[in-house]
Amino acid sequence: MNVIRLLFLLACLQPVLVGAGQKTKPLNFVFFLVDDLGWADLKTFGSSFYDTPNCDRIAATGMKFTNAYAACPVCSPTRASIMTGRYPTRTGVTDYIGAPAGKAWRRNTRLLPATYTRQLELKEFTIAEALKENGYATFFAGKWHLGNEGFWPEDQGFDINMGGHHRGGPYGGKKYFSPYGNPRLTDGPDGEHLPDRLAAETVKFMAANKNKPFLAYLSFYSVHTPLIARKDLTQKYQARKKERGLEEKWGQEHNRKVRLVQEHAVYGGMVEAMDLAVGKVLDGLKEHGLEGNTAVFFMSDNGGLSTSEGHPTSNLPLRGGKGWMYEGGIREPMMVRWPGVTQSGSVNDTPVTSTDFYPTILEMARIEMELPLPIDGVSFTSALRGEKHDRGAMYWHYPHYGNQGCAPTAAVREGDWKLIEWYENGKLELFNLKEDIAEKNDLAKNHPDKVKILAAKLANWRKDTGARMPANNNNFNKDKREGR
Repeated sequence: MNVIRLLFLLACLQPVLVGAGQKTKPLNFVFFLVDDLGWADLKTFGSSFYDTPNCDRIAATGMKFTNAYAACPVCSPTRASIMTGRYPTRTGVTDYIGAPAGKAWRRNTRLLPATYTRQLELKEFTIAEALKENGYATFFAGKWHLGNEGFWPEDQGFDINMGGHHRGGPYGGKKYFSPYGNPRLTDGPDGEHLPDRLAAETVKFMAANKNKPFLAYLSFYSVHTPLIARKDLTQKYQARKKERGLEEKWGQEHNRKVRLVQEHAVYGGMVEAMDLAVGKVLDGLKEHGLEGNTAVFFMSDNGGLSTSEGHPTSNLPLRGGKGWMYEGGIREPMMVRWPGVTQSGSVNDTPVTSTDFYPTILEMARIEMELPLPIDGVSFTSALRGEKHDRGAMYWHYPHYGNQGCAPTAAVREGDWKLIEWYENGKLELFNLKEDIAEKNDLAKNHPDKVKILAAKLANWRKDTGARMPANNNNFNKDKREGR
């Protein structure tokens, strides 16, 4: 249906009354979104190379989700899914914005990538717009990558935009250091570090709005390429690598080499700088007396970069990385701290996906409203309360050739089972993720009935959400090396 009514049970949320006739103060929200951070890149998720004490602090004081997913193995579609609560197939943003597709495609591949929408359309009703309509101050800092001017954060419900524009990385000026050459961020002192600046702007916003409800959305450019870190942090990880005797180790994912050991010193410095920025914001919450009334979310937009562009990290035990439909491309490090609700240090293995943030935040904010467009997200507040939660099947559709080596694919996960469909040849792969998190054992031949059921669900979902499909490439030359 075109209108969805979001309902909530007050008894399951914060008490409405503090005293006679007095309502509780509305809940604030801080949302950290990290670019290209892999599932295993935080110490709390298993890294023994990168130092991430502040991200780990969120896990220690909140809830860690071990089966959390991005809606796409690349950035823009996932970002749109968080903003709208809708699958990329509905928004039309199915690839990173700027990627060639359709008739503009020049690589020698079997298929022509599907066309896609190159901005988050203004008809979409973002989480920022929903909160703003209900009295929230809204702030965005960092990477947007959801369209050209006219489709930037300030056009999509954010009162303040610090650094969000059309580019997918910090490619102007001195890149991660000032001067930035960013049309939505004034330059700081020469050499100022971008993640620290974005954190400082976030704290400034929170302090200025501490007497009203707010959404502070810090969308890091880190740890996306270009691979550039502070010199002191690079030297720290160079010394650590030498001290531990770590060396590069490589495996093979289809026709791409894949990094198998976390030992990239520059990337280590980038991860730690991101973590320090997270710490600055968390400290700001405490300093301004906001910690007890602010929910904190932490998420990545796709898997860690392991098969191209410097191959800076390893996602083991997960297979593949950014751009791939294997777990390394879509499973993310996710944490939530909801004061008074989430149990400190708790771990939840409930599958959730990035479309689910939207209805969850509205329910946490005790907002009941009619939405102009259908959403796909399912609120996971029950999981945050430690109760059983089953959001049902989750779907992916990536009808493109990723820069990282993967061909057009789709996937569905229901329970422990995951099916991957390869559009070039129709191949179906089936994995039991509970028994095989590394996706080493394709069980399609052993469970044909399960394959049939999941493949039918995936096909029906594509039809229901209007998924655009790749087309045959009439110029494909099978005798030449494929362009991926």
